[in-house]
Amino acid sequence: MNLEEYFARTGYKGSTEKQDLETLTDIFQHHIRSVPFENLSIHCGEKITLELEHVYNKIVRRKRGGWCMENNQLLGWVLKGLGYDTSFLGAYVFNPHQNAYATLMTHLVVKVVIDGKAYIVDAGFGVSYQMWQPMELVSGKDQPQAPGVFRFTEKNGVWYLEKMRRKQYIPNQSFSNSDLLEKKECRKVYMFSLEPRTVEDFRFQCTYLQTSPDSLFTKKSICTLQTTDGFRALIGWTLTETTYNYKENMDLVEFVTLEDEEVEKTLKEKFSITLERKLVPINVKGSYTI
Repeated sequence: MNLEEYFARTGYKGSTEKQDLETLTDIFQHHIRSVPFENLSIHCGEKITLELEHVYNKIVRRKRGGWCMENNQLLGWVLKGLGYDTSFLGAYVFNPHQNAYATLMTHLVVKVVIDGKAYIVDAGFGVSYQMWQPMELVSGKDQPQAPGVFRFTEKNGVWYLEKMRRKQYIPNQSFSNSDLLEKKECRKVYMFSLEPRTVEDFRFQCTYLQTSPDSLFTKKSICTLQTTDGFRALIGWTLTETTYNYKENMDLVEFVTLEDEEVEKTLKEKFSITLERKLVPINVKGSYTI
Protein backbone atom coordinates (compact mmCIF):
# COMPACT_ATOMS: atom_id res chain seq x y z
CA MET A 1 0.00 0.00 0.00
CA ASN A 2 1.44 3.37 -0.97
CA LEU A 3 0.16 6.88 -1.59
CA GLU A 4 1.71 7.17 -5.06
CA GLU A 5 -0.31 4.21 -6.29
CA TYR A 6 -3.48 5.70 -4.80
CA PHE A 7 -2.81 9.05 -6.51
CA ALA A 8 -2.21 7.27 -9.81
CA ARG A 9 -5.66 5.70 -9.35
CA THR A 10 -7.37 9.07 -8.79
CA GLY A 11 -5.24 11.10 -11.20
CA TYR A 12 -4.17 13.58 -8.53
CA LYS A 13 -0.90 15.32 -9.42
CA GLY A 14 -0.93 18.22 -6.97
CA SER A 15 1.02 18.92 -3.78
CA THR A 16 1.48 16.29 -1.09
CA GLU A 17 3.48 18.62 1.15
CA LYS A 18 0.81 21.10 2.24
CA GLN A 19 -1.86 20.17 4.78
CA ASP A 20 -4.20 23.02 3.86
CA LEU A 21 -7.86 23.21 2.84
CA GLU A 22 -7.09 23.83 -0.84
CA THR A 23 -4.98 20.65 -1.08
CA LEU A 24 -7.56 18.65 0.88
CA THR A 25 -10.32 19.80 -1.49
CA ASP A 26 -8.28 18.90 -4.57
CA ILE A 27 -7.45 15.39 -3.27
CA PHE A 28 -11.08 14.88 -2.25
CA GLN A 29 -12.49 15.95 -5.64
CA HIS A 30 -10.13 13.63 -7.50
CA HIS A 31 -11.36 10.78 -5.30
CA ILE A 32 -15.10 11.32 -5.84
CA ARG A 33 -14.63 11.72 -9.63
CA SER A 34 -12.65 8.52 -10.04
CA VAL A 35 -13.83 6.16 -7.28
CA PRO A 36 -17.53 5.24 -7.53
CA PHE A 37 -19.87 4.87 -4.59
CA GLU A 38 -21.11 1.33 -5.27
CA ASN A 39 -22.39 -1.86 -3.66
CA LEU A 40 -22.00 -4.17 -6.66
CA SER A 41 -20.06 -6.78 -4.68
CA ILE A 42 -23.30 -7.75 -2.92
CA HIS A 43 -24.96 -8.47 -6.26
CA CYS A 44 -22.15 -10.45 -7.85
CA GLY A 45 -21.42 -12.86 -5.03
CA GLU A 46 -18.51 -11.07 -3.36
CA LYS A 47 -18.18 -10.27 0.33
CA ILE A 48 -17.44 -6.71 1.45
CA THR A 49 -14.87 -6.64 4.24
CA LEU A 50 -13.43 -3.71 6.17
CA GLU A 51 -9.77 -4.77 6.32
CA LEU A 52 -7.88 -1.75 4.98
CA GLU A 53 -5.57 -3.83 2.79
CA HIS A 54 -8.59 -5.49 1.17
CA VAL A 55 -10.24 -2.10 0.61
CA TYR A 56 -7.00 -0.75 -0.89
CA ASN A 57 -6.66 -3.68 -3.28
CA LYS A 58 -10.29 -3.42 -4.35
CA ILE A 59 -10.34 0.33 -5.00
CA VAL A 60 -6.75 1.07 -6.03
CA ARG A 61 -5.62 -2.11 -7.78
CA ARG A 62 -8.89 -3.58 -9.06
CA LYS A 63 -10.21 -0.09 -9.90
CA ARG A 64 -13.53 -0.66 -8.18
CA GLY A 65 -15.50 1.63 -5.90
CA GLY A 66 -17.10 0.97 -2.55
CA TRP A 67 -19.59 2.21 0.02
CA CYS A 68 -18.86 4.70 2.81
CA MET A 69 -16.95 2.28 5.06
CA GLU A 70 -14.57 1.55 2.20
CA ASN A 71 -14.30 4.94 0.46
CA ASN A 72 -13.95 7.01 3.63
CA GLN A 73 -11.68 4.52 5.38
CA LEU A 74 -9.29 4.64 2.41
CA LEU A 75 -9.49 8.43 2.16
CA GLY A 76 -8.87 8.72 5.91
CA TRP A 77 -5.76 6.55 5.54
CA VAL A 78 -4.52 8.76 2.67
CA LEU A 79 -5.07 12.00 4.60
CA LYS A 80 -3.46 10.65 7.77
CA GLY A 81 -0.47 9.50 5.69
CA LEU A 82 -0.11 13.05 4.37
CA GLY A 83 -0.08 14.47 7.90
CA TYR A 84 -3.66 15.70 8.26
CA ASP A 85 -5.33 15.60 11.69
CA THR A 86 -8.09 13.08 10.92
CA SER A 87 -10.61 10.98 12.82
CA PHE A 88 -13.70 8.89 11.99
CA LEU A 89 -17.27 9.71 13.02
CA GLY A 90 -20.45 7.63 12.73
CA ALA A 91 -23.74 8.86 11.27
CA TYR A 92 -27.37 7.76 11.10
CA VAL A 93 -28.80 8.11 7.59
CA PHE A 94 -32.22 9.67 6.97
CA ASN A 95 -34.77 7.44 5.20
CA PRO A 96 -37.17 9.69 3.24
CA HIS A 97 -39.71 6.91 2.75
CA GLN A 98 -39.97 6.31 6.50
CA ASN A 99 -39.43 10.01 7.30
CA ALA A 100 -36.99 8.99 10.04
CA TYR A 101 -33.31 8.57 10.77
CA ALA A 102 -31.96 5.02 10.87
CA THR A 103 -31.60 3.46 14.32
CA LEU A 104 -28.34 1.79 13.24
CA MET A 105 -25.14 3.82 12.83
CA THR A 106 -24.29 2.77 9.29
CA HIS A 107 -22.44 5.75 7.81
CA LEU A 108 -18.74 6.40 8.38
CA VAL A 109 -17.39 9.91 7.72
CA VAL A 110 -14.02 11.62 8.16
CA LYS A 111 -13.40 14.67 10.33
CA VAL A 112 -10.33 16.75 9.47
CA VAL A 113 -8.99 19.61 11.58
CA ILE A 114 -6.95 22.32 9.83
CA ASP A 115 -5.62 25.33 11.76
CA GLY A 116 -8.12 24.72 14.55
CA LYS A 117 -11.13 24.49 12.21
CA ALA A 118 -13.02 21.20 11.87
CA TYR A 119 -14.29 19.93 8.50
CA ILE A 120 -16.42 16.96 7.50
CA VAL A 121 -15.02 15.07 4.51
CA ASP A 122 -17.41 12.45 3.12
CA ALA A 123 -16.55 10.62 -0.11
CA GLY A 124 -19.08 7.87 0.50
CA PHE A 125 -22.64 9.03 -0.07
CA GLY A 126 -23.06 9.28 -3.81
CA VAL A 127 -25.76 10.72 -6.07
CA SER A 128 -26.88 14.32 -5.45
CA TYR A 129 -26.14 14.18 -1.70
CA GLN A 130 -22.42 13.74 -2.32
CA MET A 131 -20.63 16.88 -1.13
CA TRP A 132 -18.01 18.22 -3.54
CA GLN A 133 -15.97 20.14 -0.97
CA PRO A 134 -15.06 19.56 2.67
CA MET A 135 -17.75 21.17 4.82
CA GLU A 136 -16.83 23.40 7.72
CA LEU A 137 -18.35 22.04 10.91
CA VAL A 138 -20.41 25.10 11.90
CA SER A 139 -24.09 25.18 12.79
CA GLY A 140 -26.68 27.09 10.80
CA LYS A 141 -24.41 28.31 7.99
CA ASP A 142 -25.43 27.74 4.35
CA GLN A 143 -22.52 26.20 2.43
CA PRO A 144 -23.28 26.47 -1.32
CA GLN A 145 -21.58 23.91 -3.57
CA ALA A 146 -22.14 22.77 -7.16
CA PRO A 147 -24.64 20.05 -6.08
CA GLY A 148 -26.73 22.55 -4.08
CA VAL A 149 -26.71 24.23 -0.68
CA PHE A 150 -25.59 22.08 2.26
CA ARG A 151 -26.07 23.04 5.90
CA PHE A 152 -25.20 21.63 9.31
CA THR A 153 -27.42 22.29 12.31
CA GLU A 154 -26.39 21.35 15.83
CA LYS A 155 -28.85 20.61 18.65
CA ASN A 156 -27.81 19.26 22.06
CA GLY A 157 -24.57 17.80 20.73
CA VAL A 158 -26.19 16.14 17.72
CA TRP A 159 -25.30 17.42 14.26
CA TYR A 160 -27.72 17.26 11.32
CA LEU A 161 -26.82 17.57 7.63
CA GLU A 162 -29.40 18.73 5.12
CA LYS A 163 -29.28 19.77 1.48
CA MET A 164 -31.35 22.19 -0.61
CA ARG A 165 -31.51 21.30 -4.29
CA ARG A 166 -32.51 23.15 -7.44
CA LYS A 167 -35.56 22.49 -9.56
CA GLN A 168 -35.25 19.51 -11.89
CA TYR A 169 -35.92 19.23 -15.61
CA ILE A 170 -36.63 15.66 -16.74
CA PRO A 171 -36.81 15.36 -20.57
CA ASN A 172 -38.07 11.77 -20.44
CA GLN A 173 -41.45 12.41 -18.85
CA SER A 174 -42.12 8.71 -18.32
CA PHE A 175 -39.67 9.03 -15.39
CA SER A 176 -41.19 12.21 -13.92
CA ASN A 177 -42.87 10.21 -11.13
CA SER A 178 -39.99 7.75 -10.61
CA ASP A 179 -39.56 6.71 -6.98
CA LEU A 180 -35.85 7.42 -7.50
CA LEU A 181 -36.56 11.14 -7.83
CA GLU A 182 -36.39 13.24 -4.68
CA LYS A 183 -39.55 15.38 -4.58
CA LYS A 184 -38.64 17.70 -1.71
CA GLU A 185 -36.40 20.69 -2.33
CA CYS A 186 -34.89 20.48 1.15
CA ARG A 187 -33.81 17.01 2.24
CA LYS A 188 -32.36 15.68 5.50
CA VAL A 189 -29.27 13.56 4.82
CA TYR A 190 -27.89 12.22 8.11
CA MET A 191 -27.20 13.00 11.77
CA PHE A 192 -24.07 12.34 13.83
CA SER A 193 -22.21 13.15 17.04
CA LEU A 194 -18.56 14.14 17.41
CA GLU A 195 -17.68 10.98 19.35
CA PRO A 196 -14.61 9.48 17.64
CA ARG A 197 -15.23 6.07 16.07
CA THR A 198 -13.06 3.27 14.75
CA VAL A 199 -13.62 0.86 11.89
CA GLU A 200 -14.36 -1.78 14.55
CA ASP A 201 -17.56 0.14 15.39
CA PHE A 202 -18.89 -0.77 11.92
CA ARG A 203 -18.22 -4.53 11.79
CA PHE A 204 -21.79 -5.57 12.58
CA GLN A 205 -23.27 -2.96 10.24
CA CYS A 206 -21.03 -4.09 7.38
CA THR A 207 -22.38 -7.64 7.67
CA TYR A 208 -25.97 -6.56 8.26
CA LEU A 209 -26.14 -4.18 5.29
CA GLN A 210 -24.99 -6.82 2.81
CA THR A 211 -27.09 -9.71 4.16
CA SER A 212 -30.35 -8.43 5.67
CA PRO A 213 -33.45 -8.48 3.41
CA ASP A 214 -34.38 -5.18 5.11
CA SER A 215 -31.20 -3.45 3.97
CA LEU A 216 -31.37 -0.89 1.19
CA PHE A 217 -28.18 -2.37 -0.23
CA THR A 218 -29.63 -5.86 -0.75
CA LYS A 219 -32.68 -4.31 -2.47
CA LYS A 220 -30.78 -2.21 -5.01
CA SER A 221 -27.63 -2.60 -7.06
CA ILE A 222 -26.05 0.87 -6.99
CA CYS A 223 -23.14 2.49 -8.78
CA THR A 224 -22.74 6.28 -8.79
CA LEU A 225 -19.89 8.55 -9.82
CA GLN A 226 -19.44 12.31 -9.65
CA THR A 227 -18.46 14.11 -12.86
CA THR A 228 -17.10 17.59 -13.50
CA ASP A 229 -20.63 18.97 -13.96
CA GLY A 230 -22.92 16.55 -12.11
CA PHE A 231 -23.11 12.82 -11.49
CA ARG A 232 -24.20 9.58 -13.10
CA ALA A 233 -25.89 6.65 -11.40
CA LEU A 234 -26.81 3.11 -12.38
CA ILE A 235 -29.48 1.71 -10.06
CA GLY A 236 -30.70 -1.69 -11.18
CA TRP A 237 -31.27 -1.17 -14.92
CA THR A 238 -31.90 2.60 -14.65
CA LEU A 239 -29.09 4.88 -15.79
CA THR A 240 -29.36 8.49 -14.64
CA GLU A 241 -27.14 11.35 -15.78
CA THR A 242 -27.56 14.65 -13.94
CA THR A 243 -26.09 17.99 -15.00
CA TYR A 244 -26.07 20.59 -12.23
CA ASN A 245 -27.36 24.10 -12.92
CA TYR A 246 -27.59 23.55 -16.68
CA LYS A 247 -30.03 26.49 -16.67
CA GLU A 248 -30.63 29.14 -14.00
CA ASN A 249 -31.56 27.25 -10.81
CA MET A 250 -32.35 24.10 -12.82
CA ASP A 251 -30.68 20.68 -12.93
CA LEU A 252 -31.02 18.41 -15.97
CA VAL A 253 -31.90 14.81 -15.03
CA GLU A 254 -31.78 12.29 -17.88
CA PHE A 255 -33.06 8.72 -17.43
CA VAL A 256 -32.73 5.65 -19.61
CA THR A 257 -33.62 2.00 -18.97
CA LEU A 258 -30.97 -0.50 -19.98
CA GLU A 259 -31.36 -4.01 -21.31
CA ASP A 260 -29.60 -6.82 -19.41
CA GLU A 261 -26.80 -7.05 -21.95
CA GLU A 262 -26.13 -3.28 -21.70
CA VAL A 263 -25.51 -3.19 -17.94
CA GLU A 264 -21.92 -4.43 -17.78
CA LYS A 265 -20.95 -2.48 -20.92
CA THR A 266 -22.35 0.68 -19.29
CA LEU A 267 -20.43 0.00 -16.07
CA LYS A 268 -17.23 -0.15 -18.10
CA GLU A 269 -17.93 2.88 -20.31
CA LYS A 270 -19.53 5.22 -17.77
CA PHE A 271 -17.90 4.14 -14.50
CA SER A 272 -14.65 2.43 -15.63
CA ILE A 273 -15.65 -0.69 -13.71
CA THR A 274 -15.00 -4.21 -14.93
CA LEU A 275 -16.50 -6.87 -12.68
CA GLU A 276 -14.83 -10.25 -12.15
CA ARG A 277 -18.14 -12.00 -11.46
CA LYS A 278 -21.58 -11.82 -13.07
CA LEU A 279 -23.74 -8.98 -11.78
CA VAL A 280 -27.40 -9.64 -11.00
CA PRO A 281 -29.05 -6.17 -11.15
CA ILE A 282 -31.88 -5.41 -8.72
CA ASN A 283 -34.06 -2.39 -7.99
CA VAL A 284 -36.81 -2.93 -5.42
CA LYS A 285 -38.90 0.26 -5.22
CA GLY A 286 -38.52 2.74 -2.41
CA SER A 287 -35.87 3.80 0.13
CA TYR A 288 -33.44 5.56 -2.24
CA THR A 289 -33.59 8.92 -3.99
CA ILE A 290 -31.18 10.76 -6.24
